[in-house]
Amino acid sequence: MSKLRILYVASEINPFLQTSEVANFVRALPQAMQEKGMEIRILVPRFGLINERKNRLHEVVRLSGINIAVGEEEKPLIIKVASIPNAKLQVYFIDNEDYFQRKSVFHDKQEKFYEDNDERAIFFCKGVIETVKKLGWAPDVVHCNDWMTSLIPMYLKTTYKNEPLFKDTKSVFTIYNTGFSHKFGDDLFEKVKMVDIDDNILAPLKSKDYEGFLKIGMEYADMVIKSEDISDKLTQLIEDCSKDKKCEINSEEDEQLFESYYNIYTDLAG
Repeated sequence: MSKLRILYVASEINPFLQTSEVANFVRALPQAMQEKGMEIRILVPRFGLINERKNRLHEVVRLSGINIAVGEEEKPLIIKVASIPNAKLQVYFIDNEDYFQRKSVFHDKQEKFYEDNDERAIFFCKGVIETVKKLGWAPDVVHCNDWMTSLIPMYLKTTYKNEPLFKDTKSVFTIYNTGFSHKFGDDLFEKVKMVDIDDNILAPLKSKDYEGFLKIGMEYADMVIKSEDISDKLTQLIEDCSKDKKCEINSEEDEQLFESYYNIYTDLAG
């Protein structure tokens, strides 16, 4: 049996950036799965807080140079890579000068939520899939973490469903307590759309807010996982939207936690 291929997608990962529990989770789980014999790739945004020199990021020229459409605009995609210290893991960083050069993540110095965070998420999600295509690496499971990755399951089930690399790919979507109150503009649907995507497909996103992004991730993912310490409101949202494919993993022991994920991936990949 060939190694299972797991793609991890998240907004952050230790030691490069940590603003929430996502960073620690996405640091520990891929290494544990690699040690269990799985083949791993990790993709995150190259937010401006990440020190390129200190973390030894360098551009991967053969992967860079694609243009990613966000609505009517096209933005160049730059791919960088770095190794996690003391681990045999590489992290690929999705970069673009307009979206990821700011010295902050989702809020400016006045704690104002960036108006274009929707575009940054769209660019990131499309950029991840195009990068994997360019790598020529077919993932068995794409594990999406947090709201910023929530469009990937939908893109995999629509525009990219006939791509040979993704024809058997399953997706997992994990939800965390990382909400925001901002509501995006009426042009959100037009920005998100790609070939074969109409308003009906985007219906779960109609509220144009944090919950909308979670709903679309839950609608199209093959499995939904709630992280620990999640709010009652989000727990109810998961119950309402993905009762038939939700999975709760509660374990204080790392080894039990890792074994649970190993079994989830193996079962999903068939």
